[in-house]
Amino acid sequence: MKGLLTLYVIFVIDLPIRRITICGMTIHPDESWILQMSRILLDPVFGFLRDKKHLVVDRDTKYSAEFRSALEREGIGVIRLPPRSPNMNAYAERFVRSVREECLSKLIPIGPRMLRRSLREYTEHYHLERNHQGIGNRTIIPFAVLAGARGTVDSGRRLGGLLNYYYRAAA
Repeated sequence: MKGLLTLYVIFVIDLPIRRITICGMTIHPDESWILQMSRILLDPVFGFLRDKKHLVVDRDTKYSAEFRSALEREGIGVIRLPPRSPNMNAYAERFVRSVREECLSKLIPIGPRMLRRSLREYTEHYHLERNHQGIGNRTIIPFAVLAGARGTVDSGRRLGGLLNYYYRAAA
């Protein structure tokens, strides 16, 4: 494979806590790939849908009738959004916008491996270090804060300085 490639990434969001899970990526999102993604989502030990009752999907043809029926057989209700309704999927749209603006617009991934690493680093940053206005300007995964901490403010970096964050060092 040479030249520019379009990679399709499937991700899911746990809406109450805004936690992102990147499920997979491919160059050819065919029926067998999307059915494999359903098996990953339904895994009884590590699957994202393990304790969930519903999955909201858009009207993309990749979410075929076979994909939806595989989920429904396992007791997961599939809610399809109305056509052309990006505001009904606002959390997913916001994540896509954030990852594009804060990460992918500033680098050129050279192959799927680099894109996978960049997305992994960005989602860790998104969960651990990036404040979210929609949840009280906190991080998704809270870090331990010492009461009355007066240490110096330090900075951390990810992806060679592409993503920066700040934290208070222990005194």
